[in-house]
Amino acid sequence: MWRRSPLSRFSSRLSLSLFFFFVPKPYTDPMVSRTLRRHHYARRYWELSKARLSMLVVATSGTGYILGTGNATVNLSGLCYTCAGTMMIAASSANSLNQIFEISNDAKMKRTMRRPLPSGRISVPHAVAWAVIAGASGACLLASKTNMVAAGLGAANLVLYAFVYTPLKQLHPVNTWVGAVVGAIPPLLGWAAASGQISLNSMILPAALYFWQIPHFMALAHLCRSDYAAGGYKMLSLFDPTGKRTAAVALRNCFYMVPLGFIAYDWGLTSSWFCIESTLLTMAIAATAFSFYRHGTMEKARKMLHASLLFLPVFMSGLLIHRVYDDNQQPVLEVAGLSNSASGEVIQTQRRKKRAAQAPVAYSSAAPFPFLPAPSLYSP
Repeated sequence: MWRRSPLSRFSSRLSLSLFFFFVPKPYTDPMVSRTLRRHHYARRYWELSKARLSMLVVATSGTGYILGTGNATVNLSGLCYTCAGTMMIAASSANSLNQIFEISNDAKMKRTMRRPLPSGRISVPHAVAWAVIAGASGACLLASKTNMVAAGLGAANLVLYAFVYTPLKQLHPVNTWVGAVVGAIPPLLGWAAASGQISLNSMILPAALYFWQIPHFMALAHLCRSDYAAGGYKMLSLFDPTGKRTAAVALRNCFYMVPLGFIAYDWGLTSSWFCIESTLLTMAIAATAFSFYRHGTMEKARKMLHASLLFLPVFMSGLLIHRVYDDNQQPVLEVAGLSNSASGEVIQTQRRKKRAAQAPVAYSSAAPFPFLPAPSLYSP
């Protein structure tokens, strides 16, 4: 009978010893175990809330709050309360309810099948409890720390997103336009939280967000149309094999954004520099939409998507940099020691703000602003 040599037996024992030495052991320390459990659930709820998307929503709400203050001094506590309330009610709760209603759809799509609910990492009761607690807490926070207008807008946005937009995705392609209205409400919420009212000036950023979302969603729908088809969603790209119609819709909404910089200047919200910057920025994203319209390829759609991701933060930054303050505040241009011509521009802007903003007929009656109130065409 064959027997192994002593050297062979020694090497086998050494290999087993090294294997058991380097293989990680399960944690037995209760403190370490609790820490890992907290990290596990924190990550799952982070994914359930779509935290990255929620951060973008919070950024638009915070920008609206700063614009709504109308002066150089921003109430930091009010800004924090507004951002926290928006995060809870319009982002975390709405996104969680959206995933609860779409568990079976998400399980069929490659880009969503690993979400916490379809993958079973979080149970439905846990998700429902999280959504209810986050929504109620956000509404109470906005109502107690800001005002009822902001709280009402947050609650309305939650209902519109979870109970109108979400089921509409499986019924009709108009869901994209309804979703654009949902995305336009957070900056309006921020403005209302700062000023306690909704005015024509408060519609500039929501209008930009409304029109911006159309090319953004159209590019995404074209790139992921096989996934949307598998999930049972009714997107415009599924009825447009060539992509021409999808690209035309995106291009048309890019052109709708061109006048926004001039309207912001005419209504005394920003300086004249913003007109130039916003026009150049809008022309850049329109160029990518036109390229997508001409060629209709995935590469061109991806470029339009990337351009849309760059457009929004630059546009909001321009609004904040070039915003004009109230009459009783010292303009930043004078504090910075700029020329008299620059100061004269601010004085002219202040004079424009003394008269009521008059909305051009093309932007107040025949939508492309479906959510604008009737303009007040009178002088005080």
